[in-house]
Amino acid sequence: MARLWTTKTKDDEWWSSFVTAPLAILVNYVVVDIRWITPNLITLVSFLTALVSVVFIVFGGTSGFVIAAILIQLSHVFDCMDGQMARYRKTTSASGSYFDRATDQIQVALWFGAVGYAAYDQTADVLPILLAFIGVVFYSIRGYVKYVAIHVEMTRDSHYLERGAESAISEVNINEQSAGFNLKTLPVWFIREQRKIIDFDEGVLVFMLSLALVSDSLIPMLWVFAVSQIFHGMFRTWQRGHTIQRRSSISIKK
Repeated sequence: MARLWTTKTKDDEWWSSFVTAPLAILVNYVVVDIRWITPNLITLVSFLTALVSVVFIVFGGTSGFVIAAILIQLSHVFDCMDGQMARYRKTTSASGSYFDRATDQIQVALWFGAVGYAAYDQTADVLPILLAFIGVVFYSIRGYVKYVAIHVEMTRDSHYLERGAESAISEVNINEQSAGFNLKTLPVWFIREQRKIIDFDEGVLVFMLSLALVSDSLIPMLWVFAVSQIFHGMFRTWQRGHTIQRRSSISIKK
């Protein structure tokens, strides 16, 4: 179990850190040594579970929403499991990482699109669909501007990715040296994780979406989703642009 715990992503979102990732570790403890169960298979199961949850959201109803909420959480547990298993077995791959991230992006779009439709079906008002659309677009922009920035930097400096990789490796080594929980570090870690609630990353969205389905409060959740993603999408866009501008200024001075 101790070795499995080290496979947990150290910068998980708030909900992932406290709930879904620990649950994934418990399930992995049972299945991680079953060879035919592979990380890619778990990624597929996670995606299929998410698709089934979308069907229950679209059909609606109290029981449908509750089942969808449970399936969404189950999908996220699987989503945590695949990476943990790959790191435990030391079989991480570029293709596995790609499909994991791609399916995550698709799931978020389908979940909130389905919720927008379900809220429209309840109210006959197109506003929920608009809120879902805005939220999904700006959620996608958060990731898109990262790759636009990389492309821009690469056109200016062909060794940009190499230097970035070296910095990332150094950061991982520092994190590994400071990893581990004890009675002194656990409270600090717990308090530090709370700030991730306002980041509205995937794990927080999974929690928020499930809570809205169970309480049948879809429209308030869609407002929070749209506003939070507009803020983070615009902020990330400005942040990436500011970083590029600053690096360009440094290069000119040199």
